[in-house]
Amino acid sequence: MKKYDVVALGELLVDFTENGTSAQGNPILEANPGGAPCNVLAMLNKLGRKTAFIGKVGDDPLGHMLKTVAVQCGIDVTNLLMDSEIHTTLTFVHTFPDGEREFSFYRNPGADMLLRQDEVQEGIIKAAKIFHFGTLSMTHEGVREATHHAVDIAKENGLLVSFDPNLREPLWNSLENAKKAIAYGLSKCDILKISDNELEFMTGTTDYTKGVRLLRESYDLPLVFVTLGKEGSRAYYHDIMVEAKPFMNVHTIEKTGAGDTFTGCVLHFILDYGLEHLTEEVLWRALLFANAGAALITTKKGALKVMPEQAEIEALICSEQ
Repeated sequence: MKKYDVVALGELLVDFTENGTSAQGNPILEANPGGAPCNVLAMLNKLGRKTAFIGKVGDDPLGHMLKTVAVQCGIDVTNLLMDSEIHTTLTFVHTFPDGEREFSFYRNPGADMLLRQDEVQEGIIKAAKIFHFGTLSMTHEGVREATHHAVDIAKENGLLVSFDPNLREPLWNSLENAKKAIAYGLSKCDILKISDNELEFMTGTTDYTKGVRLLRESYDLPLVFVTLGKEGSRAYYHDIMVEAKPFMNVHTIEKTGAGDTFTGCVLHFILDYGLEHLTEEVLWRALLFANAGAALITTKKGALKVMPEQAEIEALICSEQ
């Protein structure tokens, strides 16, 4: 028996999102807990899964707030460290009318970058079924070593490895280094969740089936999920391609956390069905459920603290039947 369903390593940070203007006409920013890997765990916890997070925040008021919120979400924070010298990483999110975002990171350095290999608790990873990570924990040498070490532990102990590139171009000193980090993740994962723009970034094509084929020519990728925004999503499994429509009947405020919500939802299905004998029906239901979850998170500010309930997701699906 495993103690955790999913363990994730990476960034836990504060997303400052726009929330109107003050009486004096100044923009009001709301401090929303976030960070892609931890957002994924928060969605999984909403679905009744057991999770744990590995990372680092500052020993400051925002870092303590993040730790408190993660605990409230049900995430095990035994391996969440607090740095006494470097502050919690911050992101300022500018939202466009269609809900798309532009990020400004205050992370030079930020506490999440300073996780060291010797601070990763091996036992927590061994106690999980799935290990999940992205590329923000590979932008700098120390945390990159910690990430690689954690992935090695996961592989050596038979965990399924889930990877979401979550490309944030401004955080890289060169896009070539970003490609190398994504290539590393592709070489290690069993489950890939990749967005349309990330797939184009890695393959140079907007023909997404061709892009997945190009990736599979270089990497062993048993299961690939491609998110396509307003076009829905696809799953590629062996020689099967399944696609599902998006949910457009929601009032989108901003899209922060949509991909993370999607990832948490599909990992929920993998935990139920495994990776060996998936069917078109199961993959389609997973995509539909994940699309609905992703749509719902766009109706809220932030992500980690406001992940949709399973009943909300199922109700949205029923409303479209």
